[in-house]
Amino acid sequence: MAANETIALHQRNGVNSSNEFGIPLNELKSMMEQRGKESVTHVAQHYTDVDGMCKLLKTSPTKGITGSPGELERRRSVYGSNVIPPKKSKTLLQLIWEALQDVTLIILEIAAIISLGLSFYRPSGQTQEGQAACLPSNLAASGGGDHDEGDTGWIEGAAILISVAVVVLVTAINDYTKEKQFRGLQNRIEKEQKFSTIRNGNTIEIAVADIVVGDVLQVKYGDLMPSDGVLIQSNDLKIDESSLTGESDLVKKSQDRDIFLLSGTHVMEGSGRVVVSAVGIHSQTGIILTLLGASEEESAKETKRDEALLNDTEAGEGADGKAAPKKRRSKKEQSVLQAKLTKLAVQIGYAGFGVSLLTVVILIVVFCIEVFGTNNISWTSECTSIYIQYFVKFFIIGITVLVVAVPEGLPLAVTISLAFSVKKMMKDNNLVRHLDACETMGSATAICSDKTGTLTTNRMTVVECFLAGKYFNDKLPKAQDLPPSIVQKLVTGISINSAYTSKIISPEIEGGQPTQVGNKTECALLGFVRDIGRDYDSVRQDITEETLFKVYTFNSVRKSMSTVISNPDGSYRLYTKGASEIVLKKCSTVLDEEGEIKNFTAYDRQDVVSTVIQPMAQNGLRTIALAYKDIGPNVVKDWDSENEIIQNLTCIGITGIADPVRPEVPDAIKKCQRAGITVRMVTGDNMSTARSIAIKCGIIQPHKEMLVIDGKEFNRRIRNANGEIEQRLLDEVWPTLRVLARSSPTDKHTLVKGIIDSELSPNREVVAVTGDGTNDGPALKKADIGFAMGIAGTDVAKEASDIILTDDNFSSIVKAVMWGRNVYDSIAKFLQFQLTVNVVAVTVAFLGACIIKDSPLKAVQMLWVNLIMDTFASLALATEQPNEDLLLRKPYGRNKALISRTMMKNILGHAIYQLIVIFTLLFAGEQIFDIDNGRGLTLHAAPTQHFTIIFNTFVMMQVFNEINARKIHGERDVFSGMYTNPVFCSILIGTFVAQVFIVEYGGMWFTTTPLSISQWLWCVFLGMMELLWGQVVSSVPNSVIPKAFSFGKAKKTTGTNAAGRVEYYEDEAPDFTEDSIRRGQILWFRGLNRIQQQISVVEAFKHSTDIRGKAASNHDDEAHHEWLQLQLTITPEVTPQVTPTGSPTRPRKFLFPIPHKQPSS
Repeated sequence: MAANETIALHQRNGVNSSNEFGIPLNELKSMMEQRGKESVTHVAQHYTDVDGMCKLLKTSPTKGITGSPGELERRRSVYGSNVIPPKKSKTLLQLIWEALQDVTLIILEIAAIISLGLSFYRPSGQTQEGQAACLPSNLAASGGGDHDEGDTGWIEGAAILISVAVVVLVTAINDYTKEKQFRGLQNRIEKEQKFSTIRNGNTIEIAVADIVVGDVLQVKYGDLMPSDGVLIQSNDLKIDESSLTGESDLVKKSQDRDIFLLSGTHVMEGSGRVVVSAVGIHSQTGIILTLLGASEEESAKETKRDEALLNDTEAGEGADGKAAPKKRRSKKEQSVLQAKLTKLAVQIGYAGFGVSLLTVVILIVVFCIEVFGTNNISWTSECTSIYIQYFVKFFIIGITVLVVAVPEGLPLAVTISLAFSVKKMMKDNNLVRHLDACETMGSATAICSDKTGTLTTNRMTVVECFLAGKYFNDKLPKAQDLPPSIVQKLVTGISINSAYTSKIISPEIEGGQPTQVGNKTECALLGFVRDIGRDYDSVRQDITEETLFKVYTFNSVRKSMSTVISNPDGSYRLYTKGASEIVLKKCSTVLDEEGEIKNFTAYDRQDVVSTVIQPMAQNGLRTIALAYKDIGPNVVKDWDSENEIIQNLTCIGITGIADPVRPEVPDAIKKCQRAGITVRMVTGDNMSTARSIAIKCGIIQPHKEMLVIDGKEFNRRIRNANGEIEQRLLDEVWPTLRVLARSSPTDKHTLVKGIIDSELSPNREVVAVTGDGTNDGPALKKADIGFAMGIAGTDVAKEASDIILTDDNFSSIVKAVMWGRNVYDSIAKFLQFQLTVNVVAVTVAFLGACIIKDSPLKAVQMLWVNLIMDTFASLALATEQPNEDLLLRKPYGRNKALISRTMMKNILGHAIYQLIVIFTLLFAGEQIFDIDNGRGLTLHAAPTQHFTIIFNTFVMMQVFNEINARKIHGERDVFSGMYTNPVFCSILIGTFVAQVFIVEYGGMWFTTTPLSISQWLWCVFLGMMELLWGQVVSSVPNSVIPKAFSFGKAKKTTGTNAAGRVEYYEDEAPDFTEDSIRRGQILWFRGLNRIQQQISVVEAFKHSTDIRGKAASNHDDEAHHEWLQLQLTITPEVTPQVTPTGSPTRPRKFLFPIPHKQPSS
């Protein structure tokens, strides 16, 4: 039908021809709701065919739109842009309100407000004499109710409120800043997502957000559809639509079966061209997200009601009379460090809660005994306000002890350390998508790495070949060196039996390297065509992609790619390339020295394997076989019967493709091994190639017991007689496994899961995995840290990953390990410092309450130490730069205690020194310094030099102990690297200056009074003694500290899954909001959940990124045709081993050095 007839037909269907584009937006949206054969019928009825639809959209099915700025703007104004608006971020006021929900802070606020109100309250008619009658003479005479108290008693309550306000502001501003950072990170990720698009006849890469309706997209294996579209042309295209429809079966797309492709779906096989029909919020994914956003608030309310009902149900009993089990969250929700911090926080919280409660009880009991028992004073209405005021002060002391016991600075230290590391890691080519992955990498004990592009350069080059019966292993031949018939078949076969998106671009600078675009192995073959003196572009111009009769694209079953073209006489020619062992088995003839066809017997095949393929593979080359077949007219009845068609081929030749090892990889792997990290290669290549590369990289070493097997042998060893995987059998394989060749994505997932679940290692393994293909998604999700390739990786792999390697380089993983260990150590350093402060402050407050009925460190002073010192310390200790020494120790692992025995020795050792100093000053300070005794005064008494010296000495000891805290592994040189950290030095100086101002000018606000020069020098001297005492503590062997004194292990518990199998879970972060309904005491330390609050913003953006990421896609080099992974399968040699008793064991492992003799024919 002519174009004007198509437009007339469309006008009869109700389209306004006056519109600039012939199809309105609503019609395109409703059209995309059709499925299957209905899509073909709909397009035929309304537009005749896809070409007619393209005319109405003013685009060309072969050249696309022109791409001029004016045209793009008009299309966006009519059809919208390819952007889904992000979820509205929280304002600073909302974050402040969330920070105020901390129950510990709420209790402190209430107590401070009561104290503030009572300080101004005076019962009518109450006189000073009346107040004195309410208290014993020793309390009344001390000034507890004198006239001046009303003028200054309010200061403590006001100071506490101000301190709480600062805590809340620090938390809220921190969350707000982090949210802005992740908005920027998300925008950066989106800008880097590009898609192959045809505009004005040229194939270009454009940002996904720039795609408009009418654009023509080139889709291929591994792509994530960025918009809705209508199929123009396809080659064996199959789509995974489970994300939208829930159906797991792949949907085949073709011009006569189903032509609608939906945004958010994955291209699993084949390739094709698509004209964009809907973008952004008008695409199928966008419509769903819009509906979700519109009902979000209502859904949140319903969710709360459902959770309340669920909680009620869980609190009661099930229908069978048994208590309903509580649902567990997924293991992935908590990182290794987060699990340990949560465990440690709960332990500290229980201890702090117990001490604070005991402190309050002792203070109240001692007060009541002294007032109502010893002095026999009766409680009268006139005395009520005075007694309540004392009780409130006791309560504030108890709450302050709890506040000090809970490491409030820990979340800030975690956040600062992670944010600092993430920012620096981006410069080291690590784009961190999930914040907790950064610190988890520091605990990694195993890395399962791909080969191509990660360990190797992914710049493929044909360096050897077998053509015309000759093995060219020194120098590649030229076209004139080969028979013309072989050259013609070789050039045509390579040119058209490759994705037309794969091409070689000449260098812009003379002498530069040509740029490889698309699949790297195909680019190597195309480069081989150029090397022999021919041009593949001229062949593609003669045989365009649209004229290809049939394409059998690569998949994991075929392990090859085939293309059929039709000849003018009605006959056909089929070209095939793929793994050498697969293709050669299908060849019955071969082209000889003259280019003539001769028989290719099984003996000939074995001779080629032993003399050509094995030497190539042992040199680390990929072997790709090339073949063809002529098919007469009307011979093939069913072109989908590929097994019958692709047989009796004629072998053209074999190419050996080199993918050199990255020069920096062997050194990086040595660093990993020195750091106690086991590196395993998991690849699809054959064992000879994989072993050769592994030896060059240093993954396998001579004279060491290491296992090299393929996927088939791996599955045989780990499965029982019923074909089920057993952890016991896996545990016999993975410890010595170094290379898993010819592996499938399922094998990789099985290996990763087996290592993670294994209990062979006492601290349990933490596994990092690299992946680039769509099928690597499950393994990346299962791993503790998933690395996706930024260049060769598919969008599916990137979505499943935690960190994206922007340079696809293994050495970048080593940098991630170093940064992760630095984060882990930074948190441990802060904990060592913080817990020393907490132990001393809590002990002083508790014993002070018991002995002198007062705390030597006042509430505001402890809040100053807790807030300012914590904030400064978190900044100082969390911004340490990593160094190579971090890679000289073993990884911590999953079950290693966060507080090691060395750290506990330092904590207790320094706490003992500080307690001795403080209690010496408390009970003998007035004699040492010849000053007035400060003990026995009321809570509102004027500040004394005695207690000011105690407070000042305590702070000075913390300042110098902060230097000691920089080392957590028993190092003696605590100054090493300190001067290269300007932040640390600035904070030490700043803390000292702030302390001077507080002591000299704090007055009633901080309960301090000015000190003399000599008193200051003694305070500083006692603080500096911390450095000398640190050397004494380092000399004490760790064995004096019981193992039970190590805290913060991520304890493992068991449970059963839906299938009834036992599963292992790490300790999960307690949901204090839920638990508070059931256990009231948890309210006292809900503040411990601050770490989860710190990560909540990240989780929100992770959710947003996961959804919005479905609107983006990148090039996929390696995974485009996984025949990159295809090589000769060689049966592993197995060396029987002998036990110490002399009895042979079951042959399981290779012993190196590897034998050099060639396998026999």
